[in-house]
Amino acid sequence: MDNKALLQQLPRETLEAMLADFAKNWLAHDGLWFLAAEAKFDMAVAMELDTAAWEKFTVIEAKRLMRRHHIAPGGGVPALAKALQLRMYAFLNDYRLEVVDNHTLRFFNITCRVQHARQRDGRPLFPCKSVGIAEYTNFAKTIDPRFTTHVIACPPDDTERDFMCGWEFTLIEKN
Repeated sequence: MDNKALLQQLPRETLEAMLADFAKNWLAHDGLWFLAAEAKFDMAVAMELDTAAWEKFTVIEAKRLMRRHHIAPGGGVPALAKALQLRMYAFLNDYRLEVVDNHTLRFFNITCRVQHARQRDGRPLFPCKSVGIAEYTNFAKTIDPRFTTHVIACPPDDTERDFMCGWEFTLIEKN
């Protein structure tokens, strides 16, 4: 039996659970890879390698989402909002989207599985701001190159807030 036939026989609830499991497995591998790099080298080198990987991965993810979900390039705030809701992270973390206006979108990860795992294991929060800048900037620019990305707050910033990280995307109209 091929996998497509097998999947067609599974109930929707099972498929949804499998999607969550696939996302968790992907994130677990990413985290284990990072911890191995951090142990072999140090946090700075692990961050450098992680940033380089995310700069490329986020573009691949955005392009695949655009193809799969018929998101037209250059679609502005509606296209970015849709794509952010379909990312793997969206199946792992609680998030909030705020459409401010036709040119501005804010995205907040309320919870973060990565940070939760580090806290659970007694590790300090992952200082992910520099990686997040590369990730979210490249993701947004792949959806629509007119976007600029601004960090609202992200570790290692002070964590006295109701979200783990926040990002603002602004569409810059070119004349």
